[in-house]
Amino acid sequence: MYIENFKLRELPFRLSPDPQFLYLSRAHARAKAYMESTIWFTDGFVVVTGEIGAGKTTLIESFLRQLDSDVVIAQINQTQVNAVEFLQSVLVQFGFSPFKMKKAELIATLNSFLIEQYAAGRKVLLIIDEAQNLSLKVLEEIRMLSGIETTKEKVLRIILAGQPELNEKLDSPELVQLTQRIRLRFHLGTLSREDLRSYVRHRLDVAGADGREIFAEDTYPELYKYTGGVPRLVNTLCDTAMMAAFNEDRDFVTPADLATSVEELQWSDFATRANAIAARSAHNGQTSGDRSTRLLSKLVLSTDGKAIAELHLMPGRKVIGRTPDNDLQIDSKFISRHHCQLVTGSDGLTVIEDLNSTNGIMVRDKRVRRHSLRDGDVVTIGQHEILYVDEHNSGHFADTHDDLPRVDVNAANEDAGEGADDDASSGDAAGAR
Repeated sequence: MYIENFKLRELPFRLSPDPQFLYLSRAHARAKAYMESTIWFTDGFVVVTGEIGAGKTTLIESFLRQLDSDVVIAQINQTQVNAVEFLQSVLVQFGFSPFKMKKAELIATLNSFLIEQYAAGRKVLLIIDEAQNLSLKVLEEIRMLSGIETTKEKVLRIILAGQPELNEKLDSPELVQLTQRIRLRFHLGTLSREDLRSYVRHRLDVAGADGREIFAEDTYPELYKYTGGVPRLVNTLCDTAMMAAFNEDRDFVTPADLATSVEELQWSDFATRANAIAARSAHNGQTSGDRSTRLLSKLVLSTDGKAIAELHLMPGRKVIGRTPDNDLQIDSKFISRHHCQLVTGSDGLTVIEDLNSTNGIMVRDKRVRRHSLRDGDVVTIGQHEILYVDEHNSGHFADTHDDLPRVDVNAANEDAGEGADDDASSGDAAGAR
């Protein structure tokens, strides 16, 4: 990679959330303050929304790192569940094994646990990320949980974080009672032009730049033009531009490097991309906030013929590999730490590229370095298969597995599971760069 070329200690623009790199713009600082208020006030809960890539998850991780030891935390990231599965997920976070409990027992166990923690002088916090995916029934369960109280105060603190659709869902007539319990709402917008410059410099300094100007001053207007100030898109473009500069044997990034990167990513300017999405929404008779119009494509991961997870793709880059810092983690000895990446352009076209993995990626039984994906393509990676589904051209798929997990895959196939713990020895030989 380019770390040595730029004299850095680590990669500055990883896409995975890392609280160490958090840049607190005025909006991010305010959202974090709202989260912190839940520790001191129990009258209602806090809702934080933001577009994809706005930094919600990184903000949550930073907030959690700073909590005192007397705060007991349940953090829920998998939200495509029914009411019973949700209650089970919460209890698992609190150390229970609730999978044979019926709903009444789940609720009673939660109630008892919360009262016990209150009596012991501990605060209990429930954080739900990707909350826009919660069903109305699950949101009603959350309302009921928020009502658990002693004679003096509520005993459960709740933070809901999600995409803007969460606000639309909360404002629906069916959730009037729940909405009345929301104490604070905050929408996390994109970075301003000045914040974008500070954001880039901050991440570079954390990575070891120590004040060195790695990005030329005239690159920042272009960065804003093509990313719109969305942090995840900024990371994608900056990382690609640094690679372009590295390929030219330079230790600083120029507008020419950005132009090369934009062409490689197949991006138009951010405003054009946003208008195209809005136009597509209008054409389909849907609102711009409808999540289905914003999904360009997705991957369905399977092993032994069984689908086990999916990853939705938006413009930008996603990385697949064995370690938790990937966008999609496959815990298998046959998978490299950072095995491959997918780059999705604003037009929805996605390219999969091998990241010098040991076992490579296969398409139609042929090992490939780079491949432009088409609807229905199956990519073999280790002992797993990845089906590429174009969301706008997938009518012939009767089941696109919308009930599957959308993030990390920690359950590898049984054949690979035994070797996963041997990562430092045979695992590295089989799957690590």
